[in-house]
Amino acid sequence: MKIKYSKEADILLIELRDGTPMDSIDLKEGVILHLDDEGLPLEIEILDASKIATLEDISVMAPLEAAR
Repeated sequence: MKIKYSKEADILLIELRDGTPMDSIDLKEGVILHLDDEGLPLEIEILDASKIATLEDISVMAPLEAAR
């Protein structure tokens, strides 16, 4: 997973996996889900991202290893 932000365009892009977007669904105004040719999610695009959150508010959590 990759998270990219374009300050000039004010777009936050969350790439879930590699692939070429073939279709998209507007989940809500300014939130777009891009799909591959099989209809599986590839990335989430958030327009006007600075109106929703600041970069300081964004964190990525990785799953913890199961306790042994």
